[in-house]
Amino acid sequence: MEDTIAAIATPFGEGGIGIIRLSGDEAGRILNEVFVPAGKAGTDEAGSRKLMYGRVKDPDTGNVIDEVLAVFMKGPHTYTGEDVAEIDCHGGIVPLRRTLELVYSRGARPAERGEFTKRAYLNGRIDLSQAEAVIDLVKAKADRSFDVAMDQLQGKLSEDIRKIRAKLMDLLVELTVNIDYPDEDIEVITYERLDSGLKDVQADISRLIASSNTGRLISEGIKVSIIGKPNVGKSSLMNALLRESRAIVTDIPGTTRDTIQESLAIDGIPVVLTDTAGIRETEDKIETIGIERSKASFNEADLVLFMIDGSRELSAEDRLIAEHLDPQKTVCIVNKSDMEQKVTAEEIKALSGGAPAVETTLLDDSGAELVEKIIKDRVLAGETSQEESVTVTSARHEQLLRQAEQSVKDALVLVRKEEPVEIIEIDVNQAYESLGEIIGESVGDDIIDEVFSRFCLGK
Repeated sequence: MEDTIAAIATPFGEGGIGIIRLSGDEAGRILNEVFVPAGKAGTDEAGSRKLMYGRVKDPDTGNVIDEVLAVFMKGPHTYTGEDVAEIDCHGGIVPLRRTLELVYSRGARPAERGEFTKRAYLNGRIDLSQAEAVIDLVKAKADRSFDVAMDQLQGKLSEDIRKIRAKLMDLLVELTVNIDYPDEDIEVITYERLDSGLKDVQADISRLIASSNTGRLISEGIKVSIIGKPNVGKSSLMNALLRESRAIVTDIPGTTRDTIQESLAIDGIPVVLTDTAGIRETEDKIETIGIERSKASFNEADLVLFMIDGSRELSAEDRLIAEHLDPQKTVCIVNKSDMEQKVTAEEIKALSGGAPAVETTLLDDSGAELVEKIIKDRVLAGETSQEESVTVTSARHEQLLRQAEQSVKDALVLVRKEEPVEIIEIDVNQAYESLGEIIGESVGDDIIDEVFSRFCLGK
């Protein structure tokens, strides 16, 4: 924390601009030594937070390295809470490398992964859950995942966690007073009061846990696998959802011999879509490999779209695929509803063990729109007010919430047995500590290091 750190804060490669960021007590001095403003005033005279045009020059040799814009920002009102300087170079590998080497030679050291954000956390500008939201913003694949990460960065999750911890703290204070001062003239905490307070806390925690599955899908993207026997319309469905001809469509069974994976966004929700090889008995070695990959794909999927050609009788291949389906994550698509139907949605529902089934055609946009709605509904799980509620997206947060919930449940069991308050206090305190780990108020250095190791350099 006493060092001044520096790193490239933009992606490597060619671009319009490349930014070098410095943070620490020596950021202003180093900038003054390597940056020469075009006017007469130096960076000190120009003041903080003023973007200046000039050149990066090696003070030892006088060689000009790049023509840049530079800004110095006095702490604590900066991203890291420290003095920060940024140099906007031409977006190429050579000017960035040379400028960064010069900055290092004047006393800065290379920043570690996520160290700028780590300093923001350690300096108290943001809490740990907000820091984790930064990497979610950078990695957001669609609008909804970005919006959820932005809500977390703005402190919505932190606010909820602090409210729950405040309720637990009220209980802990009452418990501690009753434990430490049993003979004093104070109000004795009742088991009814403990039961009511803990049930209230449990409801708050359960609400956050309930959002975690939706949050994960919004953050990481829902994995959707299209499966079925050859020539039922899988590739046509993929092309319709992508609004482009990504997969080859022919009347020849077995045209798709390998899985084809594409990413798209449906109403701001990131989707990883996989078109699989048609599953059937074959002696073609290449097609067999594709079929095995298809089976692996629908085992790993969050949602399986099982496609049937409704204009043909059910085949042994259809029935074989249906035997391996998980009804909880499957939706059956009876395709080619524009033709005379030989199979109904109800028959497919029964065949698949109760998985929902719909009839559609891909001759117009209505078929793709119906499937898009199915995917969207699966992600939101029937919740229509996601914009108004806090959504948990981190596996770490979910695990800690479940730990806190279990501690509250354990405490409730003890309360209902009217066990001594000294024992009840242990579980209540454990729930309080577990929630504190989410926002970083009770967390070890190993957890902090692990969180920030997932960041990129320069962030």
